[in-house]
Amino acid sequence: MRLEEVLSQLSEPDVASNPERFRKLMKEQSDLTPIVDAYKEYKQNQQNIEESLALLDEESDEDLRELAKEELNDSKTRIEELEEKLKILLLPKDPNDDKNVIVEIRAGAGGDEAALFAAEIYRMYVHYAEGRRWKVETMECEEIGIGGMKSVTFMVTGQGAYSVMKYESGVHRVQRVPETESGGRIHTSTISVAVMPEAEEVEVEIDEKDIRIDVMRASGNGGQCVNTTDSAVRLTHYPSGIVVYSQTEKSQLQNKAKAFALLRAKLYDIECQKAHDAEAEARRSQIGTGDRSEKIRTYNFPQGRVTDHRIGLTLYKLDKIMNGDIQEIIDGCIAADQAAKLLKMNEEG
Repeated sequence: MRLEEVLSQLSEPDVASNPERFRKLMKEQSDLTPIVDAYKEYKQNQQNIEESLALLDEESDEDLRELAKEELNDSKTRIEELEEKLKILLLPKDPNDDKNVIVEIRAGAGGDEAALFAAEIYRMYVHYAEGRRWKVETMECEEIGIGGMKSVTFMVTGQGAYSVMKYESGVHRVQRVPETESGGRIHTSTISVAVMPEAEEVEVEIDEKDIRIDVMRASGNGGQCVNTTDSAVRLTHYPSGIVVYSQTEKSQLQNKAKAFALLRAKLYDIECQKAHDAEAEARRSQIGTGDRSEKIRTYNFPQGRVTDHRIGLTLYKLDKIMNGDIQEIIDGCIAADQAAKLLKMNEEG
């Protein structure tokens, strides 16, 4: 069995001195263990069914027969559950699922109100990530004076961050009375969220001849995202036309590293989008991980309501959600995504 081979290799002395090989084996062990455990339980329940049937054939004592029937029914129910669990465990995995992510939030329609909402959604994700003990690092931020953000880009570092955060890509809509609105009319504003897997240098080759690097003083209204040193870095990638900017660190070297990480993620994301487009049907079967222009969620403040339009889920706990309690929505998206993939697999099978 492959899991036994992996465990055996992990115990070899030379593996510990090779961090890359050790990491790959640990990852494989982590992926295989739940499949093997579920399969062992499945086989055990099959054996329980055979033993219960044999007991019913041979036994005349009514009490023992009742126990055997109970055991038989329990094992049959559990086998059905395990079959579904194994189907999900054996679904093809997104190769990016275990990666860290770079999240880009941009204010859309709604002016200052959209920028204020962008800042609130940023804080929502920071709270969510902190609750999962993930690390959040701001890479780029353009603030407005009243506490809003025209745009903010940040990295989330944590095991399986992309597998969870990818469902947040799309247009988020807010409906509320702005603080600046004296008439008390409800306004609708939008922001867009893009979630990109972090790309390793080996995954994206960037030719230095294709890059222009500009160094300048950080600019903005001050606050948590801006320094006043001559350390801001702007990269222009000629082939794609992508421009990235980093000014959150005091060191020019650190800002340069962040800017290159962001550029790699954007270029890798473009390649991923092309692959999605080439497999249009597969993309349509996924729950909101493809189309960036898709309106995925509405936050209605007067009613304290949040609705995820992809899965038809409405929750009346807006305050908790804005404070980072978004796991129920994400779990719903994951379940719907798995159900869509299982349906597609059954149709193909």
